[in-house]
Amino acid sequence: MIKSFFKTRTILLLTALAVLSSFLLLQKEKPTLYIIGDSTVRNTNRPQCGWGEKIADFFDTTQLSISNQAMAGRSTRTFIKEKRWDKVMSTIKKGDYLIMQFGHNEGSKPDTGRAGYRGVLKGTGEETVELIWPDSTKEIVHTYGWYIRKFITDAKSKGAIPAVASMIPRNDWKDGKVKRADNDYGKWAREVAASEGVAFIDLNAITADKYDAMGPDKVKELFPGDHTHTNEAGATINAASVTEGIRLLKSLELNNYLLQKN
Repeated sequence: MIKSFFKTRTILLLTALAVLSSFLLLQKEKPTLYIIGDSTVRNTNRPQCGWGEKIADFFDTTQLSISNQAMAGRSTRTFIKEKRWDKVMSTIKKGDYLIMQFGHNEGSKPDTGRAGYRGVLKGTGEETVELIWPDSTKEIVHTYGWYIRKFITDAKSKGAIPAVASMIPRNDWKDGKVKRADNDYGKWAREVAASEGVAFIDLNAITADKYDAMGPDKVKELFPGDHTHTNEAGATINAASVTEGIRLLKSLELNNYLLQKN
């Protein structure tokens, strides 16, 4: 009787441990979507809001974790310089995903002043410029494409799956159409994605098409305070554009975690 009791208890305990181990294993293997970028991706200065804060509404988060590591005011250069990318690299793992969206803060000529702190060289080449800071520290500044390429290469080295998104359009119009980024940062993002063999999400074009259809007056309602940062409604539009771009990329496994359209 006693032996039977302990045998049953042991079996129940082992079963419980097996179930717990399986649960923990599943939790550990749950992939993460990392997002890096600037204030158009994450912005806590309400009523402004970044699309990365709304993206979870479009994914099955029981199967995919989302880590929005974007930071307001950062460029590709400063995201690395401030070791924010190192933080991502310390946790990103095989099977995870990465979406990067930069381009809004790179435009100034790179120097050691306040205006040039975030600036990068234009294009996708290997050109560099050396800066010497007041404390005699040297910094090598690269092109926009070089920094995007570094994010891709580093993520791949961890077995993660990177995708490049073009920057969201500003509330900036010409001849009745929203200005595109297809001649500079959007173009360079596309070129690097193609050369590195990774997915390209043309977020700029997808959202710009929506803005054109809405018209200037309606779009203006999405931009409280300036022509760059959207409110929550605008962030939701851009998050939807990201997922639409993902759906166009049939081979991108990130599609498997999107919620089905109603």
